[in-house]
Amino acid sequence: MIQKKKGIGLGREDDTLSSLPAGPISSIEQYVQFVNSIPMLTETEEQALTKRLREEGDLDAAQTLILAHLRFVVSVARSFLGYGLSFSDLVQEGNIGLMKAVKRFDPEMGVRLVSFAVHWIKAEMHEFIIKNWRIVKVATTKPQRKLFFNLRSSHKRLGWMSKAEIAHIAQELKVKESDVIEMEKRMNSIDMQFDAPIEDESMDEHPIAPSLYLSAPESQNPDHQLMEDQTDAHQAQSLEDALESLAPRSQEIIKARWLTEPKATLHELAAHYQISAERIRQIEATAFKKLKRFLNPDQS
Repeated sequence: MIQKKKGIGLGREDDTLSSLPAGPISSIEQYVQFVNSIPMLTETEEQALTKRLREEGDLDAAQTLILAHLRFVVSVARSFLGYGLSFSDLVQEGNIGLMKAVKRFDPEMGVRLVSFAVHWIKAEMHEFIIKNWRIVKVATTKPQRKLFFNLRSSHKRLGWMSKAEIAHIAQELKVKESDVIEMEKRMNSIDMQFDAPIEDESMDEHPIAPSLYLSAPESQNPDHQLMEDQTDAHQAQSLEDALESLAPRSQEIIKARWLTEPKATLHELAAHYQISAERIRQIEATAFKKLKRFLNPDQS
């Protein structure tokens, strides 16, 4: 069980904790301003806080890590606004993902917390969108609620309203014409199955299923994604280190023969270095043996 440590100097996070608002935040705009005002952590501070959380169960360290990364949740939430869900709900779900990431983060993985957490943040938002796609609120603001309850009685006939009708309703209800148009679209939109099959390739006749707007489920596992990213980075770094272990001429020959486009031929390199093509082949073969020993020391 995580225990809050007492009597431990918090260092820089004293400033972060003291910046917490005394009262409740009344709007999402104030919340965004607040999270953007929280100072970001350096890599050294992040590692120290994570170590205290993992080894000592320090809740103050966990809180500081979470607060310093709330701005990234807001940034990710903005990219999902097109799904019709409220910004505050998306931020709330993303914060849950951030807390899960902080709990699971290991600084020895060689990445910053934000790189690890973004997968968990997106995963929580994806899950929220999937669960709420068919129960999105039609009216949330006061003008929208006013329009929702009055449009049915104001709009008697079938079909879309004319420009004159829109102007009349807007004037009568004291709202913007754009609000009338938006509410009419919402009330005339159809609810569809999240993973509905596509019967026709024509986008004009058949709307795209909501599931196709999201990434493939198998690509959303944060652990798998992180493992793939780390593997790619490790392999690239290992190859770079192995090449640097070679003599300068051997490096140039290997890069020209295998790592550039178009690849150089043995005769082209022979003419460049003023040696025989057979000598170029021997240098290449020797370099490959050295690379193999460097990359697979256990097999040498």
